[in-house]
Order: sequence, then C-alpha cells, then structure tokens
Amino acid sequence: MAEETPVCDFGWKATAFTLPGVDGKTYSLDALRGPNGTLVMFICNHCPYVKAVIDCIVRDVNELRALGVNAAAISSNDAAHYPEDSFDNMKRFAAAHHFTFPYLYDESQEVAKAYDAACTPDFFGFNARLELQYRGRLDESRKEAAPSGVRRDLFEAMRQIAETGRGPKEQIPSIGCSIKWKAA
Repeated sequence: MAEETPVCDFGWKATAFTLPGVDGKTYSLDALRGPNGTLVMFICNHCPYVKAVIDCIVRDVNELRALGVNAAAISSNDAAHYPEDSFDNMKRFAAAHHFTFPYLYDESQEVAKAYDAACTPDFFGFNARLELQYRGRLDESRKEAAPSGVRRDLFEAMRQIAETGRGPKEQIPSIGCSIKWKAA
C-alpha cells in the first residue's frame, strides 16, 4: 500500500546512528556529514517506487557531492519477511546500481523509528547543522520513472540548503511502499 511522508518538521535535529554498510565498513552520522548538508534516504531493494528512481537517486547524489552535500541510504525493512531486502541482496543492489554512497543496514529498525521513516523512498535533507530542511519527493515519479526533464525537487531543495542553510517552504511529500516493520 502506498504511503506518503509527513510534512517537513523544519529544524528537527538529525538523530545520531552507527550502522554497517554493504562495503564492510561501519558508518556514523558524524562521519557521513557533509560540509554543506547531509541527505539520509530510507530505501529498499524490492520497492517498485525505489526501483523506478534509483538511477536518478544515484545521479543526484553524485551531483550533490560537488555542492558539499554527502548522502547515505538506509534499508530498515524486515528481511525475514522480505528476503529481497536482505543484507546480501543489498550488496547486490548497490553494486548493480553503482552506488557511490554508503548503503546501510538498520536491522533493528531503531534508526527508522527514530527518524519516523514512513516509506521507501523517504528523503531527509539536513543543513550543515544537521537541522531538517527537506522531507519531500525526488521528483514527480511514482511506480514509473517520470519523463526526463521534470523538475528535480530533491536536487533543487538540497542545492538551496547547501547555499542558504534553509530548504524550500513548499514541499511535495514523497510516496512509496510503507516501511516493512517487524512484528512486535
């Protein structure tokens, strides 16, 4: 079932985390932090919304790095019930799509809960002080990629954050598959 992200809680401080990456390294939020901004993305391997835009995500992350914005993707889905989202499959997914950013595994789902992640993809754009300034969509894509030439909402918002420290007041929520939570 499709899920939308809540409205951006401007100024919310990023919650610290330390998670294993598919490259065998462990990453903390502090180590990932960019000089002009940080993008934390909740994604997964099986979601059709993520699959439709993953190449655009990689493109945007690569271009944002030049603006001093670092990024990381986190998978928090219950891999026992969604085996396509297992750590081994995360490694394959990152390699297949040429990730140039850390892809992290939130097996306990504590990070997703701390961020109140709602769906995949769910984008959290922070300024240099790790204050939330963007929680919106990548672009107008849904289960199919939008045509080329559409407004790149996430990229433009993160560029504005890198330049001014503030995100756009008007933001369109991201939509995707709900986070696959483990049974309580």
